This record gives sequence, structure tokens and C-alpha cells, in this order.
Amino acid sequence: MLTSSFDLVVVLFLFGCLTGVTTVFFGFGGGFVTVPVLYGSLTAAADSGTDAMRVAVATSTAVMLVNSLAATRAQLRAGRLRREYLWPLAAFVAAGAAVGSYAATRTGGPLLRVLFAAYLVVTIADSLLRRGFLALQDRARPVPLGRFTTTFGGVGIGAVAACLGVGGSVMTVPLLRRKGLPMADATAMASPLGVPVAVAGSVVYLLASAPAHPGRVGYVDLAACAALLSGSLPTIALVRRVAGRVPDRVHSIAYVTLLGLVLLAMAVTGA
Repeated sequence: MLTSSFDLVVVLFLFGCLTGVTTVFFGFGGGFVTVPVLYGSLTAAADSGTDAMRVAVATSTAVMLVNSLAATRAQLRAGRLRREYLWPLAAFVAAGAAVGSYAATRTGGPLLRVLFAAYLVVTIADSLLRRGFLALQDRARPVPLGRFTTTFGGVGIGAVAACLGVGGSVMTVPLLRRKGLPMADATAMASPLGVPVAVAGSVVYLLASAPAHPGRVGYVDLAACAALLSGSLPTIALVRRVAGRVPDRVHSIAYVTLLGLVLLAMAVTGA
């Protein structure tokens, strides 16, 4: 268990609500919000040990699995999912996720933190500097994914996302955006594409040979999962009712702004 403090449970619940919002509107299953929060909570605890970043990433991945499944169901019912952009990309994402999850259990916490921050910086810069993200380029219709992008891009997305516990939305959303999809559709498909990452990652982290600790299975902290999900799942059910009503340009600017806020939070907290 992270701690017996009631205040910490409330904090995790509130951040769980925030992950529910980001899951529906931006395709983030929770990693960009929960990894810094969990890491800060674990390092503040007397019994956090040396695996704080691994536990934060693993727990985030488990939360992401449940959030992504809930959001996928909501987006499917809303009719925003497009099969030609989901399959076979999802299969290659799953293959990469298995490799990335295993690599994370063999990578030191400080290196994971550096990779996490670098990942954010590159994504923000790419979204701001390259055309086609903040505003759709003039196209008569969206462009399909090529074989190279589907195969090697899918494996790379899965590996990086699972290793850092952040899902693949920061790569799949810009990718689909540049293929000519509106933000509402691109973010909607980030949820089902995040499911294989979360499944592969959760299995590896749950079965990992982690130091014994009360309230944990492998590297996954069950108490933190429960607190976060108690906030995220009801929020997903509520927010899905207004998803798709945000203007496209506002949606894309908000996406990049959120990434910047997460990077700032990491710098301030030292996560």
C-alpha cells in the first residue's frame, strides 16, 4: 500500500478524475498524469525503496488498461472508431508493448525518468513545429496508413509506450492527425490502440520478480489502482456525453498544452 493517509487517497481519487477527462478528450489512459503523481507519492513514503519509478509506471499501466477499455466502449457506442486505422496496427503495437514492458523492468529508475521527460519534449516540439497537427492540412479525405508505418511504427509505439507506462496516444494521435483525421476521431482511436499496450504491460509488471511489498502484486500497487480508478471510471461515463463537441483547433491546442503542463509538473516535482 502506498500509505494509510486519507489525504493521499483523496489526492489519488482527484487525479483519477483528471485521468478520466484526459482519457476521453485526449486518449491518455492516465500515464502522463499518474506517473508523476505516483512517483512523488512513493518517494515521499518511508517504505518506497528504490523502485519508485518502476512501481509508478507499472501501476499507471494497470490503471490505463481499465481506463482504455472503458473509453473504447464509450467511443464505440459513439461511432467514432474506424477499423482501417485500428487493425492490423493494434497487433504490432501489442508486439512492441511486450518488449517495452520487459525492458522497463530491467531499466533503472533515473533513466526511466529521463526517457519520460525526453519523450514529452520531443512530442511537444514535433506537434508545434511540423505542419498538420494544430490545424488540418487541406485534404479531400484522410490518408490510409502505409505498410511501413503500420508494422515498424506500431512496434515502436508499443515498445516506447509500455516502457514508459504512458500509453501510445502521444504517438498515435499525432500520427492519425497527420493522416487527415479530426482530433475527435484521432483521440477516440487512441483508447483501443492503448489496450494492447496496457494488456502486455500489466501482465509483465504483475508477474515481474519485484521485491516483496504489502499491497503489491509484482510492481503494481493495488491500493493506488483502486483510488485512481474510483475517480476515473465515473468521470469517463460523464465526460463521454460531451466528447466531440470541442472545436477541432481548440482540441489540438489543448492537447499540446496538456503535454506542456505535465512536463512542467515533472520538472517542479523532480519526477
